[in-house]
Amino acid sequence: MSLLEKFRLDGKVAVITGAGKGIGAAIARAFAEAGADVVLAARTVADLEAVAADVVAQARRALVVQTDVMDSAQLHNLAQQAMAEFGRIDILVNNAGGFPPKPVAQTTPKEFVGAFRFNVGTAFEMSQVCAPLMVESAGGGAILNISSIAGHKPTPCFSAYGTAKGALSLLTRELAQEFAPKVRVNAIAVGSTKTDALNTVLTPEVEQTMVDLTPMARLGEVEDIALGALYLCSPAADYVTGDILGVNGGLERLNMQMPRAWGGMG
Repeated sequence: MSLLEKFRLDGKVAVITGAGKGIGAAIARAFAEAGADVVLAARTVADLEAVAADVVAQARRALVVQTDVMDSAQLHNLAQQAMAEFGRIDILVNNAGGFPPKPVAQTTPKEFVGAFRFNVGTAFEMSQVCAPLMVESAGGGAILNISSIAGHKPTPCFSAYGTAKGALSLLTRELAQEFAPKVRVNAIAVGSTKTDALNTVLTPEVEQTMVDLTPMARLGEVEDIALGALYLCSPAADYVTGDILGVNGGLERLNMQMPRAWGGMG
């Protein structure tokens, strides 16, 4: 096998949560281009069907499974449907997650716990469900968690999201130790990336400030993350596990300026 062929995913099946838009959709398209069949999970079926059409256009198979990752029964159903349709799972991408910037004083304990459940608990549960199926059906596999630079670069107003993503990064390392050598587990520490979620706060002025604070002088594109995902989930990364790959333009701190609790900017 040539070096370039090691980036191929021919014959593999990938399950991707949050696959209807943004990073999840870009990863699905990239995996299909590399030869994988994909199982697309999110709450909005219309979004999933649009991504599925792109996958089919690449001559790959796509299975749409409407899924609310906060519902344990639906997570189990997702894995079961993937196995029923394809007979194997090789790759799991835990992409669903998020929580908006919010001052501590305005973040309720319920919201804090909810952010942890959404970003960490769902990835734990999907990994717990899928890892044994990977070993049984394919002899092993790869899990990828979509984390964030906010998980290891503290900044004001990110106490819920940053703590959750920090925990997700540590969970990645913990699972990598426990699942080796059969199942590799890695994560991507995403920086500011152009998605619908970011667009909700992105004015021209805010975007310019963020660009100015990014060493690579631009915001990330979803394809940047998808390329990192392709590497970590392909045979090219067969000796990589427990790693947190930074795809964030060289950021050493978050580039979103947020106020401190008692004056000043972060």
